[in-house]
Amino acid sequence: MLLKELLQTAGKYEISGSDEIEINGIEIDSRKIKDGNAFIAIRGTQADGHDYISKAIELGAKAIICEKLPETTIEGITYAIFSDTEDAVGKIATTFYGNPTEKLDLVGVTGTNGKTTIATLLYNMFRAFGYKAGLISTVCNYIDGEAIPTEHTTPDPITLNQLLGKMADEGCKYAFMEVSSHSVAQKRIGGLKFAGGIFTNLTRDHLDYHKTVENYLKAKKAFFDGLPKTAFALTNADDKNGMVMVQNTKAKVATYSLRTMADFKGKVLEDGFEGMLLDINNTEVNVQFIGRFNAYNLLAVYGAASLLGKKPEDILLQLSTLKPVSGRFDSLRSPEGYTAIVDYAHTPDALTNVLDAIHDVLKGRGKVITVVGAGGNRDKGKRPIMAKESVRQSDKVIITSDNPRFEEPQDIINDMLAGLNKDEMKKVVAITDRKEAIRTACMMASQGDVILIAGKGHENYQDIKGVKYHFDDKEIVRDIFSN
Repeated sequence: MLLKELLQTAGKYEISGSDEIEINGIEIDSRKIKDGNAFIAIRGTQADGHDYISKAIELGAKAIICEKLPETTIEGITYAIFSDTEDAVGKIATTFYGNPTEKLDLVGVTGTNGKTTIATLLYNMFRAFGYKAGLISTVCNYIDGEAIPTEHTTPDPITLNQLLGKMADEGCKYAFMEVSSHSVAQKRIGGLKFAGGIFTNLTRDHLDYHKTVENYLKAKKAFFDGLPKTAFALTNADDKNGMVMVQNTKAKVATYSLRTMADFKGKVLEDGFEGMLLDINNTEVNVQFIGRFNAYNLLAVYGAASLLGKKPEDILLQLSTLKPVSGRFDSLRSPEGYTAIVDYAHTPDALTNVLDAIHDVLKGRGKVITVVGAGGNRDKGKRPIMAKESVRQSDKVIITSDNPRFEEPQDIINDMLAGLNKDEMKKVVAITDRKEAIRTACMMASQGDVILIAGKGHENYQDIKGVKYHFDDKEIVRDIFSN
């Protein structure tokens, strides 16, 4: 593709050299540059791409897209200068990969909790309807049935457009993706055209990055502000920020609720560890999901499918067959008659939701033992809150290591324990080794009890000092049960 064609879609720029050159690839990582590529220099949170311009040229970059012309320019290299390359990169990437979102219906899901479940269930539902579909999520990306491993909730703009381009080329009619607050703030979704957006809820998370809840809210809201008139904006009317999210959107607004009047109204009629009986818009449906938080997720799926033109009876039929997403309220029954639940809950609100769901089913007939930790190098403010919430809703709590990253596990545990008073501490045991913590919880449990193992869910690793070691909560539980 001609460089000029790429640049014209990304706003105003100045040029040094010829823009009539052929570009065969674009990269924001200088290490990935190949001969004939364009390198886009972005000022990131960890590194400034401008420091790697010479490296990109050494590896064969023909064009450099940057915010500031280097002091020394190289003859035969074209430099395009934008005021904000972070803003330009998404638009450049979507042009290079053939505007994939003009060829398929892309639906984004944003909020603190529920993104993975909703996006994955929509993907599974529309494939069951007979469509080719794509998924971009925390757990795994899929191009129809082909799994593509993932490292981020929302990939960088080039990877994202590459994925969407492949989906379009493979004939996908729909794509469903999680839209993280980071991706909106860092303009990773720039240039994409959405057919719809879904808001789940908003509670404290990622304050290590956003600094304040208000900034976090603004990042989520910016996604809805950017939706076109042709799109839908489906919001949770029961969340205090639900209507705030859509107050400035140009999209068609629709609501879902368990508590108030809404376009898509639900009610939990019965619940148990095997599933729930729901009423959705005055029709009953049995589902294989547990807890009110999942009732919200299923309402969002029902609403989005309706807004995409599917018939209510067809949607309900598919809802009854859908299974929970890996690492989201995964229930394992022990030979001794107690239940272990592995869940990704890693925020105070997510912990509350999962523990509420457990108590709704138990109805006081068994003890709740919670194994919980907190991630390193992330929002420290939520650590004592998570410990306090675990203690409030559990008979016994084992505080342990999660993904310590570059922090000391004991320091993270100490931050969590700092939120507890003398009486609350009587319920708590601190065990740094996560495997030993899970084993201890199993030793404490009796018939009819429930163990919640929170924080990692689908993850099959522990991130320690920059190395990901194999670690799978479910695997450990199964091993304990079999022995």
